[in-house]
Amino acid sequence: MDIEDALKFTDNLALTTTEKHLDSLQKAILRGAWNNQKYKEIAQHHNRSEKYVKEVGFKLWKLLSVALGEEQVCKANFRAKLENLRVSNVSLVGNGCINIRNISADTFYSPKVSQPEAQDKDKFNEKISNSEPKIHLDLGDAPEPNLFYNRTSELSTLENWILGRTRLITIYGLSGIGKTALTLQLIPQIQHEFDRIIWRSLRDAPPLASLQTDLIKFLSQQQETNPPNPPLSRGGEEIQPLSPGRGEEIQPLSPPLSKGGLGGVINYLRSHRCLLILDDIQTIFSSGQLAGTYQPRYENYGAFFKQIAESSHNSCLILLSWEKPREIAAVEGENRPCKSLQLNGLGPEAQEIFREKGLAEPEKWSQLIDLYRGNPLWLNIIATLIQDLFGGSVSEFLSYDTLFLGDLESLLQQQCDRLTASEQQVISWLASAIEPADISKKPDNLQLSPPELLKVMQSLGRRSLVETVKQNGRSHFTIEPAIREYITNKK
Repeated sequence: MDIEDALKFTDNLALTTTEKHLDSLQKAILRGAWNNQKYKEIAQHHNRSEKYVKEVGFKLWKLLSVALGEEQVCKANFRAKLENLRVSNVSLVGNGCINIRNISADTFYSPKVSQPEAQDKDKFNEKISNSEPKIHLDLGDAPEPNLFYNRTSELSTLENWILGRTRLITIYGLSGIGKTALTLQLIPQIQHEFDRIIWRSLRDAPPLASLQTDLIKFLSQQQETNPPNPPLSRGGEEIQPLSPGRGEEIQPLSPPLSKGGLGGVINYLRSHRCLLILDDIQTIFSSGQLAGTYQPRYENYGAFFKQIAESSHNSCLILLSWEKPREIAAVEGENRPCKSLQLNGLGPEAQEIFREKGLAEPEKWSQLIDLYRGNPLWLNIIATLIQDLFGGSVSEFLSYDTLFLGDLESLLQQQCDRLTASEQQVISWLASAIEPADISKKPDNLQLSPPELLKVMQSLGRRSLVETVKQNGRSHFTIEPAIREYITNKK
């Protein structure tokens, strides 16, 4: 299958699903995805903003995912999905998806493919229409969707929390564990629940006032427009931005909000059902302090998060972070509108990484997953190394006595450089322990009182740097093999 065949296939798929052909920009996005172009390149070639092209692409991948039933289609896997597709009959099924069965893609292009009965088609189109509510999306800060590995349980948990009107969700875990990928996968499943969805990254650590102004600008729909870009469309219906009333202006955030009072953003969260996603929260935390301690002049973020969790509204804020914010613990709970998800590594589904990399000896893949605790980024790095140095031989890689870190060292250094002196002492002790440690039996050279030790252990847990195991009814603590190797090598 070449790109022209792929365009014919997807255009026919779109026509069957929405009764509309793909437009020129949608085709350009598909061509770009096929040729591994970035959204920025596609936008430049077609005189569109990168943000607008991302939003059109997001809707297009959702359309193709729905049309292909259980398939999850994104820019990264579009070409692979179509090249592997071998189908010969297309029909509409009761769950609102296109059922594709066991024949060649060429047959799908044939005009002789039977059309569904009018009644079934009406039901299908009604379901598609209902799945596309009038929402305003701003995913300008969201990274490009990458390959996603099965997180069915986590997605179900997050969706249930959102349906249960949880106001604040924190997803935290080590760098590369998949927090961003999980959230990108979540959006298509729950976007019909919201009027407005906005994604912002705090990687440049903006002051709270700047973030609030940016959020209000979007939530009030008083955004600057990019004249060359037409309005976003969905099923032929234009989505026009809301306009202010005559004489109305966007007011800057009232001072009480930056001091922890109600106002500004909260008012918009009450008047609309909004989903706010803030990524890279760890950049506003201090290094050399216990986990979740804000940098000077960023303490008002903590009051802002707590305010969103405790105020009455129907919106939701999702925080993505390496570390769990300290104030979250006081307001979260099973029956409370604030919850946290510590994201752990993948299980057997991580084997898909090794298939993509072409590694040999599948019977040894589970050992690799365990050694690197299923961290998708770590496994991708190690799989590339195995392919480059050992021709894909996992057994040859595992024959070395030392656990190889390679490019992981810089990632682990970023995490460990944030530790306090007390945390460094404790994690060094855990790294040297052969068995999981009982912290009630700390070594004499660890000059920490029991309360201080408990505080340090809690902080390491909020950084996802320690693992808890039960032995004889008591909690014992250990660290991951890769972290152990890094700490040991530093001594």
